[in-house]
Amino acid sequence: MPHPREHEYALETWTIHAGLDPTDTTGALVPAIHPSTAYVRPALDEPGDFTYSRRGNPTRAALEQVLARLHGARRAVAFGSGMAAVTAVGQLLPSGSHVVLPDDVYGNTHRLYTLILPEQHITVDFVDYTDPHAVERAIGPTTRMLWVETPTNPTQNVVDLAVVADIGHTHDLLVAVDNSWLSPYFQQPLKFGVDLVVESTTKYLNGHDDVMGGAVLTNDAALGDRLAFLQYVGGAVPSPFDCWLLLRGLKTLAVRMDRHQANALAVARFLARHPRVERVYYPGLAEHPGHAVALRQMRGSGGMVSFEVRGDRDTARRVAEGTRLFRLASGFGGVESLIAHPLTMTHASQIGLAIAPSERLLRLSVGIEAEADLITDLDAALAI
Repeated sequence: MPHPREHEYALETWTIHAGLDPTDTTGALVPAIHPSTAYVRPALDEPGDFTYSRRGNPTRAALEQVLARLHGARRAVAFGSGMAAVTAVGQLLPSGSHVVLPDDVYGNTHRLYTLILPEQHITVDFVDYTDPHAVERAIGPTTRMLWVETPTNPTQNVVDLAVVADIGHTHDLLVAVDNSWLSPYFQQPLKFGVDLVVESTTKYLNGHDDVMGGAVLTNDAALGDRLAFLQYVGGAVPSPFDCWLLLRGLKTLAVRMDRHQANALAVARFLARHPRVERVYYPGLAEHPGHAVALRQMRGSGGMVSFEVRGDRDTARRVAEGTRLFRLASGFGGVESLIAHPLTMTHASQIGLAIAPSERLLRLSVGIEAEADLITDLDAALAI
C-alpha cells in the first residue's frame, strides 16, 4: 500500500503533526519559539523572508499556515485578539459603508459597529438572518458587507451560509462569518462561498483559557494582502509565545471538540426535560428550528448551550450563582465549564434595545468534565 500524502490525512491526524518547522535539523517534536523582533538582511536590497516581527514572524507564520489548512483557506492572518480580527474586517470598509448584522450579534461586535465605527461613517442595520427576505430588504445602495454569526451568540440561530453568500454576491457585497462558536472542526464557512471567516482563537482553537488571539481567513488574494497590511501597520499581532501556545492547543482540537459536543448534547437534553427550564437553544436537538440547516453545513453542534429559566432575572441570577462546576465567567471554548448571564456580562450594550437577549437567558460553555457531574451541578442550581 502506498504511503499517504500529508494532504490525505484526516483532520484529526493532521492537527497533531502540524506546525513543525521543516528547516529544523534537531529532530524536536515541539516547534521552537522565535522571539526575535528584528532579522538580519542578506543585503540592503534583499530583505529575506522576515524583516521585523510585526510584519512577520516564523512562529506566527507556522500558526497561520495551520489555520489556513484547517479552514481550507489560501490565506490566514493572525491577530492579537478575536476583536482585533473583527475590527480588521471592519477596516476593510470604505467610509460611508452600510453593514447588515444579525439581530442577536455578539456584544462587542455590536459595540464596535454602534459606538466606534460610526465615527468613520459606517452605518448598520440588524436583521434576522434566518429570514433571507429580511436580509434582502436590508440591503441598500451603500451596503458593502453582510456580517454573519452562525450559530448566533447567544440564542443559537442557525444561518444558511450558502443562501446568504448567494445573496451577498448577487449584490456584489463582502460576506463575513464569525465562526468562533464552532471552530473549523465543526464548520468551515469558506466551503459555502463566503469571503471572510473570523475566528477568536482565544476560544476552542486554543481551548485552555490562557491565550488571547484572533484570525481572519480568506481565499481572496487581494483581501488577504489588505488584511496583512492592516495587521502590520495596525500592530494588533499575537506574540510568538501566544502563537506557540495556540499551535500546542490545536493538537488536541479533535478530541476536545468531540467531548465538548457529547457533553453539550447531554446537557441540552437534560435541560429540555427540566420543569424549571422554559426553553433550550442547541442546534443538536431535533426540535431546534435550525436543526436541518445545521445537519447540512456543520459537522457537529458544538459545546455551547443556552437556555431560559422559568421565572425572572432573579431566578436566572440564582441559577448562575448556584453552580459549582460551571464557573461564572464570560468566556467560552476552554476545557472548563462556564455559565454566563449574557444580558449582564456580554451583551450589556444592548440593554433596552429590541435585540437584547432575555433577562432569563443563561449561556453555558460546556467543558470536558464528566457528563454526570455537569448534569448534577445544573440540577442542584436549578433547585435553589
